[in-house]
Amino acid sequence: MDASETLAVDAFLSLIVPLWQLVIGLLVLVTVAVSVHRLFLRGPSRMGGALLLVGGAVVGLAVVSYLVQSFVTPTTP
Repeated sequence: MDASETLAVDAFLSLIVPLWQLVIGLLVLVTVAVSVHRLFLRGPSRMGGALLLVGGAVVGLAVVSYLVQSFVTPTTP
């Protein structure tokens, strides 16, 4: 594969990547909507536990992303 073919492949993939991100985002949105609907059908007794679980997941994700960012990002003197 010569340089022009490599550039063409890279350009094509860079055009496709945002499309796949959009598709993945839409699938995640549909999944969240269906799960929230099912949670509402189960009633308020399950809502407290679900909110605690989701809150814990959000806090855990924030802590993990902060730790990864602090270890990966080089510090400049």
